[in-house]
Amino acid sequence: MKTVGDHTPWSDDRLPDLISPVGLVSREELHRVAVAVGLPMRTRFRGLTVREAMLIKGPRGWAEFSPFAEYGPVESSRWLSATLEAGWLGFPTPRRSTVLVNATVPAIAAEQVETVLRSFTTDGDLSSLSAVKIKIAEKLPADPAQLDRHIHGVQADYERVMRVRELLPEAQIKVDANQALTVDEAVHLLGVLQEAGLEYAEQPVPGLTAMAELRSRLARNGIDLPLAADESIRKAEDPFAVVATEAADIAVVKVQPLGGIRRALAVVEATGLQAVVSSALDTSVGMSAGLALAGALPELHYACGLGTVALFSEDVCSRRLIPEHGELTVPASHSEVPEPDPDKLARFRLPEDRQQVWHQRLEEAYSVLAG
Repeated sequence: MKTVGDHTPWSDDRLPDLISPVGLVSREELHRVAVAVGLPMRTRFRGLTVREAMLIKGPRGWAEFSPFAEYGPVESSRWLSATLEAGWLGFPTPRRSTVLVNATVPAIAAEQVETVLRSFTTDGDLSSLSAVKIKIAEKLPADPAQLDRHIHGVQADYERVMRVRELLPEAQIKVDANQALTVDEAVHLLGVLQEAGLEYAEQPVPGLTAMAELRSRLARNGIDLPLAADESIRKAEDPFAVVATEAADIAVVKVQPLGGIRRALAVVEATGLQAVVSSALDTSVGMSAGLALAGALPELHYACGLGTVALFSEDVCSRRLIPEHGELTVPASHSEVPEPDPDKLARFRLPEDRQQVWHQRLEEAYSVLAG
């Protein structure tokens, strides 16, 4: 049986097994070569101002284990499977040497958009950006006093998207709601945002049934807008049901959440959908695995969400994976993966109480994979 989340098992023979640490690395050795770090964000993203991650040095090189805090041991075990693949087994042979990547604009005020976009360039030249993903439908705060009309609501989303379009008239724009909308809300909001000329919308609503209904209603309303499935694949009981339900046109795949590059490739092959590779807010170490996946796909028609290292104000690697002219280079082998700088590793090392938390999470994920 293949585990997907703490309550949702995958048991499809089309997926390779998660990688077991048994015979690869002992618990003691894995803990010995692991260190947890915290990287400051330029702006709040996914509710985070600091991204915590565990970096692990395997025989093939450095790898990353960075499940988000809300993920339990079973779901986190998939992330560890990807870590073991990168650090102990290595990457598949690439089919391309570079990957087109998009800039990512968090749910921010429209006046902040230009600054964020420039962080995705090496020289500040916005003309190098050919694709942008924009976060929309930011979750409303529990305290109404914290509601920010520049961030929350349809008008804020519209202003943010139109500001990107103003700055980048020729760029491909896609929006991502992280399944925060109802079908009715999505029909309205996407209809409003289509003024900007959207390439596609990523996971506007939760679940395959709602995605399929939204896709149908958009078509009936004359809105020609492809839908991309993210959570409906990586968090679903059946990652392949997206095809049977006709819920999406595009599959968003992420290395760590799916359990590794080879498992992600299997998902793409089995669904038959066009694929986009995105990050899980990885450091430059983990981002290399995303690039390796994008480089190994048989076809790649969309810009990938692999430029999010730019959202960190600093990184553990001296060679940060910031796009140049809208592209990133695919590592030809694991030897080309950026390595943490020892001084930066020491600087961003989390305090001992957080080290203990991460080592406990590592131990629990190891136990799941070891069986």
